[in-house]
Amino acid sequence: MTAATQIPGYLKGTWTIDPVHSEVTFITRHLGVSKVRGQFTNFEGKIVTGEDVTDSSVEATVHADSIHTKNDQRDAHVKGDEFLDVERFPTLSFRSTGIRATGDGYVIDGELTLHGVTKPVSLEAELGGFGDGMAEGSKVVGVEAKTEINRTDFDVASQFPSAVVADKVKIELDIEAVLDN
Repeated sequence: MTAATQIPGYLKGTWTIDPVHSEVTFITRHLGVSKVRGQFTNFEGKIVTGEDVTDSSVEATVHADSIHTKNDQRDAHVKGDEFLDVERFPTLSFRSTGIRATGDGYVIDGELTLHGVTKPVSLEAELGGFGDGMAEGSKVVGVEAKTEINRTDFDVASQFPSAVVADKVKIELDIEAVLDN
């Protein structure tokens, strides 16, 4: 059975991520007691839906200097060489290597490149669905995905103990993409 018969409105094609209607956010703990939330405001990517959803792929690039945590001083520190080092590593990137169905969702396996280090990651994904876009005749797809990484695996702020900044960083994506014509 193909995705077209399993997922209402499923369309095969190439989709461009719409950054106006999408979010790339993260959450980590500070001093072991509170959460710091932030987002990246500049990113782009493509989703290619195959004949079956498991034949699909994703590629995305995030511009590291677009980090926003609601605190300019913290943002400048995180952009610096102690954390993201945006001068040397201006982008983060993700490229899927496979998609698999799990219960009522999907797992998107792939490679995340952060701070010049590439590691495998798996994103738990939920398909929001396919529908009509705002422009006449346009089509959109929505996907939510999340994962958790260890910042030290990517050599980010390795000099800071986890008591200051948690090793674990949750990443959450809420993506809307538009079908290319």
